[in-house]
Amino acid sequence: MSDYDFDLFVIGAGSGGVRAARIAAGYGARVAIAEEYRVGGTCVIRGCIPKKLLVYASQFGEAFEQSRGFGWQPGEAAFDWADLIARKDREIDRLSGIYIRNLKKAGVAIFDVRAALADANTVRLGDDGRTVTAETILIATGAWPFVPDIPGAGHAITSNEAFQLAALPRHITIVGGGYIAVEFAGIFQGLGVETTLAYRGEEILRGFDDDLRAGLHREMAKKGVDIRVSCSIVAIEADGPGYVARLDSGAAIETGLVMYATGRKPNTPGIGLERLGVRLGYSGEILVDAGSRSSLANIYAVGDVTDRAALTPVAIREGHAFADTVFGGKPTAVDYANIPTAVFSQPEIGTVGLTEAEACRKFDTVDIYKSTFTPLKHTLSGSDEKMTMKLVVDGATDRVVGCHILGPDAGEMAQLLAIAVKMGARKADFDATVALHPSSAEELVTMREKWTPPAAEAAE
Repeated sequence: MSDYDFDLFVIGAGSGGVRAARIAAGYGARVAIAEEYRVGGTCVIRGCIPKKLLVYASQFGEAFEQSRGFGWQPGEAAFDWADLIARKDREIDRLSGIYIRNLKKAGVAIFDVRAALADANTVRLGDDGRTVTAETILIATGAWPFVPDIPGAGHAITSNEAFQLAALPRHITIVGGGYIAVEFAGIFQGLGVETTLAYRGEEILRGFDDDLRAGLHREMAKKGVDIRVSCSIVAIEADGPGYVARLDSGAAIETGLVMYATGRKPNTPGIGLERLGVRLGYSGEILVDAGSRSSLANIYAVGDVTDRAALTPVAIREGHAFADTVFGGKPTAVDYANIPTAVFSQPEIGTVGLTEAEACRKFDTVDIYKSTFTPLKHTLSGSDEKMTMKLVVDGATDRVVGCHILGPDAGEMAQLLAIAVKMGARKADFDATVALHPSSAEELVTMREKWTPPAAEAAE
């Protein structure tokens, strides 16, 4: 028994922090966790889960219309935003409750206050002067939406507030081009809100494969989203019940609401890290080694606060690996290669491995197989939405190093494809697999001809 109150104190009860606390407690450690808002973190409370519920809600209007192609005659449908939000809130309450019960079952002490570091082994709880001590401290405070400092920035909301709007606006301008921006553009457009997406880059979804970026842009535009690239908002002005967003081009967008989805920054301010000499990166992220240890030997960090790979399953994996290493006597490192990713845009994206551009920089020879086609459902639905599938192959080894899908259930397919990519499957292994017919996924094992760019493109 040490002289400290706890063997481990976790600041932040999101996915990574909760997993670390539970696993460490399972190894016999005395563990406490502090959360200033609600147990569950970004993913459960104001991220992945509520977002996907809203995505589902936004798809019904299009589904009702498409059902006519299959003989249905849907009546007049009415949507109630307040009812959706109330139902979403009840589900979030249920999930947060499960997290709390699991922590208590594991024997973890829970402090519902903001925690900060008084020194390397002392945690200050709230503002009433209470402190506790711990031999090891884990920071798992996640990240927070970033809004640039422009005139009128206070008028804008972020994804945090989008989940609690009292009513839907007539028009919304979403600033950004990443996955949160395109997901919310699909949500609002699908719920009948006139939607503009303004992005400073040349194309949405920087970092994703170029074919998927262009394909999603095309399909979102067909659905009615006004996508404006290579433009920035320089000011937001109140205008009666709405706002005017001023662009760097001199143009303006009249809108009912401005939402920023311009990335997130590690949530490190106010914890006391700088005062203790914990090294931080350019964006405020905690710099850690492969074992998630910071520059102070007893302080660790996992999840988005480290800005390594800002995904919930990664935070969970990091939290588990930390507990295995520090309290389980099983040194464990997280492998960040070939992490599958889904973007719940409309249409959806699922991807794993290298993009074509990344593969071309890494390998001498790269073979590309891709197909764009109309899914079977849309032969009757009346929709002209296209689906894209793409395999990126190392030409020297025949190993599939990237899989990219744009279309229905892309995320579900990417999860399974990740197993094959992680195991080093070759294109010949895909070819040897019998197709499941009729399915969209069968295209992944029936593409035989290498794609070659048009002559004009190849000459560039």
